[in-house]
Amino acid sequence: MSDELPQQTALPGAPRPAEGRWHMIRRRTLTLLIIVLLIGIPAGYLVISANQSRASGKDKEAKYSATGLTEGWPSKVQRRLYQVPVPHPAWWVASYETNNWKTSRLYVEFETTDAGLSAFLTSMGVQRHDLRQDDITIGERDRDVTGWTFDGPGTWSGLVHEQKDPAPTHDVVVNHNKPGYPRVYVVSRTVP
Repeated sequence: MSDELPQQTALPGAPRPAEGRWHMIRRRTLTLLIIVLLIGIPAGYLVISANQSRASGKDKEAKYSATGLTEGWPSKVQRRLYQVPVPHPAWWVASYETNNWKTSRLYVEFETTDAGLSAFLTSMGVQRHDLRQDDITIGERDRDVTGWTFDGPGTWSGLVHEQKDPAPTHDVVVNHNKPGYPRVYVVSRTVP
């Protein structure tokens, strides 16, 4: 026979031995840690995510509720879609986009150098000599949308760069009031 005694089981109604203080503190700490990990971290993540989503919504609301030119460069997607290659350097840049079921338009205004104007026109597929003096090519409707007035001092010139659909058509007006720093106004129209 073996010298091992069979393990005895506790009787169903027998009292359990008292838990030591150190064991109780460890158990409660572990329970608290589990609660924080299972509830606190996901809850914190949800709060942070909700705040980011709310901020993003406010930014988009401000952008799309604009009713005229807004200071800042058009997005890269807009510049590519409407084929408006704003040159570097350019400053005082402002843009505005309108869309409807018939025509989408991007209005862009900026100031650049003479070299920037030449680069802009060349990248659109036209040359500086294509600008016709005193030809205001941006129509009254587009001027009303943006608030542009082309009656100030300076030498004005313009051109219309028509392309086959779906490529956009560009109406360009340039003010040569500040020698060496032309101000460019562009309306790019595309039919979806």
